[in-house]
Amino acid sequence: MAPYLSSAAAPTVVQRSVCPHDCPDTCALLVQVRDGQVVKVEGDPRHPVTQGFLCAKVNHYPERLTSRDRLLEPQKRVGAKGEGRFARISWDEAVTTIAARFRAAAAEFGPESILPYSYAGNEGVLANMSMDRRFFHRLGASLLDRTICTTAGRAAYNATMGEALSIDPELIPHARLLITWGANPLSTNIHYLPFWQKARENGAFTIDINVHRTRMSDASHLFLQPNPGTDAALALGLMHLIVRDGLHDVEFLRQATVGFEALEVRLKEYPPERTARITGIGVAVLEQVARRYATTRPALIRLGTGLQRQSNGGQTHRAIAVLPALVGAWRDLGGGICGSNAAAAPLNLAALHRPDLMQGRPRTINMVELARVLHEAQPPIAAMFVYNSNPLAVAPNQNRVLAGLRRQDLFLAVHEQMMTETARYADILLPATMMVEHADLYKSYWHPYLMLGEKVVEPPGECKSNMEVFRLLARAMGFDEPAFRDSDEDLIRQALAGTQPRLRGVSLERLRQEGWVKLEIGPTPFAAGAPRTPSGKIELYSAALEGQGRDPLPGYEPPAEGAERTPELIARYPLRLVNSSAKHFCNSSFANLPTMLRKAQRPVLQLNPVDAAARGIADGDLVRVFNDRGECRLYAQVGERTKPGVAMAFKTWWSAHCPEGANINRLTSERLADLGGGATYYTNLVEVERAGAEAS
Repeated sequence: MAPYLSSAAAPTVVQRSVCPHDCPDTCALLVQVRDGQVVKVEGDPRHPVTQGFLCAKVNHYPERLTSRDRLLEPQKRVGAKGEGRFARISWDEAVTTIAARFRAAAAEFGPESILPYSYAGNEGVLANMSMDRRFFHRLGASLLDRTICTTAGRAAYNATMGEALSIDPELIPHARLLITWGANPLSTNIHYLPFWQKARENGAFTIDINVHRTRMSDASHLFLQPNPGTDAALALGLMHLIVRDGLHDVEFLRQATVGFEALEVRLKEYPPERTARITGIGVAVLEQVARRYATTRPALIRLGTGLQRQSNGGQTHRAIAVLPALVGAWRDLGGGICGSNAAAAPLNLAALHRPDLMQGRPRTINMVELARVLHEAQPPIAAMFVYNSNPLAVAPNQNRVLAGLRRQDLFLAVHEQMMTETARYADILLPATMMVEHADLYKSYWHPYLMLGEKVVEPPGECKSNMEVFRLLARAMGFDEPAFRDSDEDLIRQALAGTQPRLRGVSLERLRQEGWVKLEIGPTPFAAGAPRTPSGKIELYSAALEGQGRDPLPGYEPPAEGAERTPELIARYPLRLVNSSAKHFCNSSFANLPTMLRKAQRPVLQLNPVDAAARGIADGDLVRVFNDRGECRLYAQVGERTKPGVAMAFKTWWSAHCPEGANINRLTSERLADLGGGATYYTNLVEVERAGAEAS
């Protein structure tokens, strides 16, 4: 697309781009450029989801582009690991050094001793998963199972519905009952709010279900606050009441599902009295919500991602995913679930990843277990390449991660935009581009728009894109396959190539002309069943899960840390710590910017007045939060937002901006969830005391 001039007198050019951050909204941007510099970033008013506005973070994107922490040239470490002392080197020296260290590691321990570590710091399809996959496949490095966010819920939902599809968010206003379950959209999904508000204006009754009270809770007609980790029991208890009262959709269950008879038996285990004891929600409220959900059409659940970060997170998502089938909500325009639409854009990932280049049969390492793997893997991890991630802020069990990255025998290369905590431990540090400095293809995991972000400005200093870095590394390693000479344009065309019906008519040329293309997922994608499950129906009973030795039905297991399963642990650490996304950070991105730090003020721990009084803690006190894994210090925020027995912190502060240099991931565990190998950040018992009390 040709840029178009703004109406301002100054020579300002406005160009399209796309927000690349790990957020469901994947916003269409208008970027104002003057004299080769980005001066303003706005939401594109023509995009049906972005609607002309942005979150509090991306509104300030020029500050991120010019941050004093921005890396601008390749560097090598000249001080101790973590000290942050580096010397400038050339790209040739940097790439040659990395290649030499990779060869040495492969010669001594085998190529599996090399570990790529990345996630969704950049959600561009090319930057996230193209030339990097080709390079590490050809190298024979360990494969990384990227599980840190959504795999438990994805495995559960796929076992039920067959694929990660839900309704189009633009249909939300049709709902007449709208349940926001386990989400905090004011911080993590702000473009949900106009659709939610329109549904309210159209007469929808709104319910918010969350373990802590948010502004969404305050704005909703009804707020349910279950005990942490009990949402599966809540869903099963609601289903019990619906079936007990004959409010289930018998015809839809017969035509579009399998396993109702077995599910009906399971539901007998969750009468309202037991559900109330488990969840902490009264019987009268359970009865009200069950009846309203079963008798209001269309009924829609906005399913959040945080629910799956429990030890029982997979079964939690599975239980909630079954609810719409029970009442036939998928029949209705605007009914069902609004959750992940990651499968809406069926890109040709095989063409991007090139698994045919893979050398041998390398092991797969779960990224959640980095703390353990750095110390225990055999063959050992001798070299790491970190990109699109900041493990020293986000990986669980930070004390062990930190000890692992301090290993003198570990070679660490980091490709990064900022001088993060992880970057400070690098042996070789490479400067990365941001989204306006390279072209990329973008797909949302919430809305069904495929989008193109063109290069808007030249990269500052010597910054290079992920794609270019892996081309350079491939050349340095002597990989001469044509796949490593593909241009970014080649990669986009390959991603779009294939026979998938939803991509029919979508081309690079069309994306350049239009900016985005809406992919057809249908107004009611599961109205007649679930074509991609083995049975072709919504699977209330999953034979596939049974074949894996897992519970084929939705169920509830108490959290792995808690009164039911670890009474001796809860006696020492009686508070359940959950963490919520901070409004002004996106995981660890933006968490170093002065504007965002001023807005966020300081890292806090929300405590109920009952728990605060029992510990002699007043609002604003510096407190020590601790368990057997570690400790950190936060500022107490005392109020009714949390229930007694629950503490709530906001992620992901850089440790450098926390008291005594430690964030809450000093406390979290690398334990895996029940499905998908997912992370369990919210299954976490702690104790809290006033800072300094441990020495008194």
